[in-house]
Amino acid sequence: MSSSGQQWSCLNISIWNGHGGALACLPFNAESGKLTAVTNFPMSDVWSREEVEAAVTDYFVMLAKELRGEPFNKAEHNRVLQPMLKSRTRGSIERKHQNISAILIDLGYPYIDGYKPLGNYQDLLRSVVEDRLPSAKDLNQTVNSVVEAPIDAVPPIDDLLSIQVAPPVREESAPRVFEEPTGRNQPVRRNYLEIEARNQSLGRAGEDLVLRFEHERLTRMGERILANRIEHVSRTLGDHLGYDIVSFEADGRERLIEVKTTRFGAMTPFFASRNEVTVSAKREAQYQLYRLFTFHSQPRLFALPGSLRKSCCLDPANYSATPY
Repeated sequence: MSSSGQQWSCLNISIWNGHGGALACLPFNAESGKLTAVTNFPMSDVWSREEVEAAVTDYFVMLAKELRGEPFNKAEHNRVLQPMLKSRTRGSIERKHQNISAILIDLGYPYIDGYKPLGNYQDLLRSVVEDRLPSAKDLNQTVNSVVEAPIDAVPPIDDLLSIQVAPPVREESAPRVFEEPTGRNQPVRRNYLEIEARNQSLGRAGEDLVLRFEHERLTRMGERILANRIEHVSRTLGDHLGYDIVSFEADGRERLIEVKTTRFGAMTPFFASRNEVTVSAKREAQYQLYRLFTFHSQPRLFALPGSLRKSCCLDPANYSATPY
């Protein structure tokens, strides 16, 4: 796993697009989370505070249910919201929910799987999400319990190699940058994604699954001898190497694998040390980052070969500082 030093996160960078204007009222009860329909209001492309509040309330309810493993129907939630918002289509509501996903990721929260993070969101939307999070006790308690929970067992997997999928595609409109100055004085809050990244039980479980995956991959290629030589170097040699596992290609070349595991969706940022970023560049031809996601329910994996500087948007998360 990560060695000491400056940390980085790989993520989609969001853009804020401020808009003014107002729409009609859409009252809601913050305690119960219930929405109240309002009629006879003007139409506009710009979402009002009341509409934004309604969308955020609905999203928080769905996210808490998903994290607790409770069933819910996204389409039904959308249908319930449509008559309350009057002028908003199903697609418009879905995009607003995707915008909320992007904001939550930026604030260190998980997002609803299926609402892929979407940038270019209304500045008001971010403000409402930030204002609502501190008082969203049910959501915060649920997220905290999930990110700190140990992994008891990996869900059954019929075909190990079938868990590998293509890497998620970052939206083209998002800029590729290495720093993200927001110009905002954000309140201090827990970064739940960083807390999850430090969950050793989750990290070990992910590495063990990758060991099984690699052994199966090489065995099916007829390379059982190479499969038996796979080494879990972060355990045998320590976590200073910049990778966790030494596996092999079919021709015997080493494959250096760093494993990052999350219970959440494929677009969830992961944290990498400065050493891991450096090693991925120096040993680019051999290096692969394996990202395991939705680990608690249906483990999936995608691989990012080569330098992390080329495959990820790197955003400085922490700095090592000394006085002048």
